[in-house]
Amino acid sequence: FMESTHQVHSVRDAEDYVARLNAVGVKFDQVLEGLNKREELEIYPPQFVVTKVLEEMNAFVETPAEEGILMVSLLDKMKEAELDEDDQQRIALEAKDAIETTVYPAYGRLIAHFEALDEKVEGNYGAWSLPGGEDYYRLSLKLMTTSDYDPEYIHNLGLNEVDRIQSEILDILVSEGWDTSAGFTAAIEELADNSRFYFSDSDEGRDQILAEYEALIEEVSGKLEPWFATIPDAPVEVDRVPEFKEKTAPGAYYQRPAFDGSRPGVFYANLWDIKATPKYGMRTLTYHEAIPGHHFQLAIQQSLDDLPFFRRLIPFPSYSEGWALYAERVAWEMGLLEDPYDNIGRLQGELMRAVRLVVDTGIHAMRWSREEAIDYMLANTGMAESDVVSEIERYFVMPGQATAYKVGMIKIMELRRLAEAELGEQFDIREFHDVI
Repeated sequence: FMESTHQVHSVRDAEDYVARLNAVGVKFDQVLEGLNKREELEIYPPQFVVTKVLEEMNAFVETPAEEGILMVSLLDKMKEAELDEDDQQRIALEAKDAIETTVYPAYGRLIAHFEALDEKVEGNYGAWSLPGGEDYYRLSLKLMTTSDYDPEYIHNLGLNEVDRIQSEILDILVSEGWDTSAGFTAAIEELADNSRFYFSDSDEGRDQILAEYEALIEEVSGKLEPWFATIPDAPVEVDRVPEFKEKTAPGAYYQRPAFDGSRPGVFYANLWDIKATPKYGMRTLTYHEAIPGHHFQLAIQQSLDDLPFFRRLIPFPSYSEGWALYAERVAWEMGLLEDPYDNIGRLQGELMRAVRLVVDTGIHAMRWSREEAIDYMLANTGMAESDVVSEIERYFVMPGQATAYKVGMIKIMELRRLAEAELGEQFDIREFHDVI
């Protein structure tokens, strides 16, 4: 938040940054209060969570304050804002003091909590293992999908979709001359291992990836007219996921623009593992995270002045993620995925969401282990192992969230088919998208 979201355009902004640093102690104590309450209820996180957050937090506090991201980020922002040198020096000293006397000790208290927790946790289990866990998971599914689908239904829906999408991918590979006789897993691994589909594993290669994402946003922006009547006013930019959190962050995510227009929407791309960014997947990721995916939907949502404020802000995962996955398909319909390999990228993106239905319910209702879930996802998606591990661990700590994407997309497609059938020649895709 401090690195990516807090803006510094004035001395007051910089002083507010320091004020936030000084409030970290209170914030962390409140977090600890919640964690202690969970312990009273015998609700413990999986072992990998304890191990990984301890590793990340220890690395954070072992970095001298002046070299850490909180300080470096503030100095960069003040310099960019061209604040007076005296103000910059004064505020830098105040920030260093806040980090050393408030922020790092707060992290120390959180570290101590997790070190004690480490003695009480030994396995990686889903929601079923917690008190009231089965009911909790069903409630999570209802919250995330806004449906009454039970875990068994969602699990089987996922299995069926996995079979369908894999078959479509294999058909394209055969038409492109690939040998698929050994089955989907072998074929998709061979595709993923081909060096021609990757940029170089270097700073230059990563810069090329960001430049390519920017070019793709520009391209799709010029082809929206026949498909969309409403275009958001706010621009969208591409940034790299901050390096200090790359290892535990997802492959990409979107941050909505500021309500006052002071900050654009941002599509964050994780560039830690170059194998997690095959060229044939970049178009679909752009359409999901930026245009016409999350950026269209969320930037438009928050600009609708006739809605109550909470409705301009509140997220419903099955709607927001369903729309972004639907947007990938619309981009294909727009003719933006003419290269067969780019279409494999789209199908692979949809396949990953179908696999999510299987593994999320597998972990939390079918009692799958972390390793079983990782093995299934590796075998059925062709994703990089680093991405798969990050994904599976995310499903453990956010029960049900991963099911929202495919459930939401399926519902939007159902509504579109209904509208097309009812309206016939009067159906207008631009109006349909406005209604959604």
